[in-house]
Amino acid sequence: MLQDGRDMFWSMAPLVIACIVLAGLLGMCSFQAKGPTMGNIPSYDAAGALQADAETMNFPVRLPAVPEDWQSNSGRRGGLDGARTDPETGAQVRALVSTVGYITASGQYLSLSQSDADEARLVASIQPDVVATGSEDVDGVTWVVYDGGERDEPVWSTLLTGPQGDTQLAITGAGSVDEFRTLARATQSQAPLAPRA
Repeated sequence: MLQDGRDMFWSMAPLVIACIVLAGLLGMCSFQAKGPTMGNIPSYDAAGALQADAETMNFPVRLPAVPEDWQSNSGRRGGLDGARTDPETGAQVRALVSTVGYITASGQYLSLSQSDADEARLVASIQPDVVATGSEDVDGVTWVVYDGGERDEPVWSTLLTGPQGDTQLAITGAGSVDEFRTLARATQSQAPLAPRA
């Protein structure tokens, strides 16, 4: 039988010590993986979305032939008021934009926007505070490089012309220069998608 508070203390002390030791052992056995880990990447049907855009937008839309280990994970379509100069009237009219996002093999995000907007307006809609700092030649196509934005991500832009019309392209994201070049090449090398019969 316990006689006083000291007996209670000495009876509980071994239990408290055992709990502390057990907690310490469990803490030593736990570990965390080193470096960043990628969660489940959302799946996005870029081919279907871009085909639908080709049906409804009044400029050529291309499906980039990205590497097999890249994954499309997002997309959207929208408009930019007063972002396109009408070639007949010179008036600023509404432009349309189709954007698809990709996760590269290294886990970086890049997005490709295709539009009938003027280059300056399209680039500003992506990052309003960038300025042109140079250019990159990708298989004979010149891409203007914009830098200095708040997000510290460059924007590359070029105009693809052809008998079906002109398309302003813009690439941005956290990828490397090589990944920007890969997406640029994967897009500019493709023929515009044909509307379904």
